[in-house]
Amino acid sequence: MQGLIRGVRSCQEILTVGIPKHFHWKDIVERQNIFSRFECVISSPPMPEKGLENLTVADVLMTKGEEKTGSWLWCRTNDTVYDAVNNMAKNNIGSLVVLKPEEQHIAGIITERDYLRKIIAQGRSSKYTRVGEIMTDEKKLITVTSDTNILQAMQLMTDNHIRHVPVIDGKIVGMVSIVDVVRAVVEQQDKELKRLNEFIRGEYY
Repeated sequence: MQGLIRGVRSCQEILTVGIPKHFHWKDIVERQNIFSRFECVISSPPMPEKGLENLTVADVLMTKGEEKTGSWLWCRTNDTVYDAVNNMAKNNIGSLVVLKPEEQHIAGIITERDYLRKIIAQGRSSKYTRVGEIMTDEKKLITVTSDTNILQAMQLMTDNHIRHVPVIDGKIVGMVSIVDVVRAVVEQQDKELKRLNEFIRGEYY
């Protein structure tokens, strides 16, 4: 009986706390359709079954694979926007961490939103505009660490209306998108509900 009560409470917590109140699924679907070729995840291995309270950003990165970390995650402030966007398209991602020239210090982040708003919408040339001119400055850059809880990451992204967050553990170790986070939450929720149903039917020991 105690296990059943814990299961019900866990599901309630997922439904009430796991998904922020101001989170709009419609926005994610629409944006995923528009920027599908830029998104960080199209298909990936299943998330480890740990429960949302124990799931971290590191678990999400593991499902993206080791090949999902590397020098292609960043560009330089003096790179052209054209090269940066080509890099994003080539690697099927939606943002790049921006580093200062000849250094490993973070200068900011550039996303497809920056490209649309500051290049396309303003009629500027991506081949003659430097990344440093349109990036989001490091002072406004929001990051997480690999041990950040997935729900905290979701809350951080929704509160700040951002879709990509660099994972920094002293150095860049990866990038997670809102698509990655939503996928992780939904998978854990489905597994929790499945366990509860199995327990009710007497199939869970």
